[in-house]
Amino acid sequence: MDRRKFIKNTSIAGLTFTAIKPEVVNILSSQTNDKNMSPDKSAYEIDIEEITIEALQEKMKSGEYTSEDITAVYLRRIQDIDKDGPKINSVIELNPDAMSIARKMDDERKNDKVRGPLHGIPVMIKDNINTSDKMMTTAGSLALEGNIASEDAFIVKKLREAGAVILGKTNLSEWANFRSEYSSSGWSSRGGQTKCPYILERNPCGSSSGSGAAVAANLCVVAVGTETDGSIVCPSSVNGLVGIKPTVGLLSRSGIIPISNTQDTPGPMARTVKDAAILLGALTGVDPGDPVTDKSTDNSFKDYTQFLKKNGLEGKRIGVEKKMMGGNDSVSKLFITAVAKMKEFGAEIFEVEIHEKISELGSDEFEAMKFEFKDGLNRYLANSNAKVRSMKEVIEFNKRNEAAAMPFFKQDILESSEQKGGLESKEYIDAVNKILETSRSVINDTMKANRLDAISCMTMGPGCSIDLIYGDHYGGIFFSAPAAISGYPHITVPCGMIYGLPVGISFMGSAFSEPVLLSIAYSFEQNTMSRQKPKFVKTFQG
Repeated sequence: MDRRKFIKNTSIAGLTFTAIKPEVVNILSSQTNDKNMSPDKSAYEIDIEEITIEALQEKMKSGEYTSEDITAVYLRRIQDIDKDGPKINSVIELNPDAMSIARKMDDERKNDKVRGPLHGIPVMIKDNINTSDKMMTTAGSLALEGNIASEDAFIVKKLREAGAVILGKTNLSEWANFRSEYSSSGWSSRGGQTKCPYILERNPCGSSSGSGAAVAANLCVVAVGTETDGSIVCPSSVNGLVGIKPTVGLLSRSGIIPISNTQDTPGPMARTVKDAAILLGALTGVDPGDPVTDKSTDNSFKDYTQFLKKNGLEGKRIGVEKKMMGGNDSVSKLFITAVAKMKEFGAEIFEVEIHEKISELGSDEFEAMKFEFKDGLNRYLANSNAKVRSMKEVIEFNKRNEAAAMPFFKQDILESSEQKGGLESKEYIDAVNKILETSRSVINDTMKANRLDAISCMTMGPGCSIDLIYGDHYGGIFFSAPAAISGYPHITVPCGMIYGLPVGISFMGSAFSEPVLLSIAYSFEQNTMSRQKPKFVKTFQG
């Protein structure tokens, strides 16, 4: 592909963004012209593939690059990769203010003001996170099209304070994959289907599908996803990334379209453990608008990179989930090799069983989520600028606009959630108490009995085929439930490739054990270096 051709003849139809604004067209057609680069550079001469936050900071400090240069390159690459070339469709909307933010960060740097490691760094955020700017917040739903938030989400405020350049919003599984049990991850009525950049016919997983695909494809440095059960770790694993699902309460959920007050959390997605740790530190903070963050007062850090040691596995006691091997011989062999590597790097290994016991809570978890989804979404919509003001109105909108809003799967989860009562219901209270008490007891007792630092398993298998008719069909391993249901932290790290697709390995622990997990994850990463960048293969070759 001639990289100089993709920016030409930019038009609304050519960009294929839903309801794209003229300001966004201007970003790609005029604001990123080479005349805006540093005088001695063309955008095509700046190589940002696989680049880290630290490397970008060094180049900005030396004056080799500016934030404006870097932002322009990413905007060009988004058009080249996401819309014109392989068309992975990970970005749902660009920030028309991205270049002006970058210029402001450059001006501050010229005046010896550097806010921190994210100063001038382009970041993407998932389209269920409020931004009080020119971008919409829709959870991928046509029902919320036009919803411009009156206030930034708390974590967006933290990003702005840190000097990050919010480049745009990423596509997602509509309503964070809580619309239908037959959904295709990465599909939304507003954004269409996101694709895995490794093999384009494969599913990028979700619900943070666009965040995963965008970071993997080097369309941004890092991104923010959200998770209720698997929505950070699944797309991170499938897209060859590091994903952190923090302890519930470490990061604020204020201004994020909710599913479950018990389990929801935002979290970092990055190509390296260090970049994920940098982003995690920037997002922390006690938020009066989200009382659960009070628990993080003495349990959070602004700098998680202090815990990153190459010998971090040495002396660690790690439990490996022995009943999660089945489903695919290649995945099992990869896990056996990974466990052997952990031993080689100094870890002690113990076989444990937690997943089966916690997976038995799945039906109770699902019921509790539906109560919380109805309550949380009604609260969010009532205070939003959306044209729909309740879950009931969302359902009615989708029915009226079925051809556009529900051309494939329908809205069975929305409809069953609408039938639920309030959070004072005995059914809800009993379900929440059961899932929290049981899951935490199983994990805490297992870790205490073996004096474990972490529990490990393959995160999941490789990405399944995109199937808009029957929905997702992931088989075998899926290790998100223990950490999700308990509210405990979970990190996935690239572990290897199978059939040309990435597979991740998980490390989870007790509440607020992010420092220990980061130490283990970093050591595993640095001693294996398993991430490979995507090649945008069209179809699986077999």
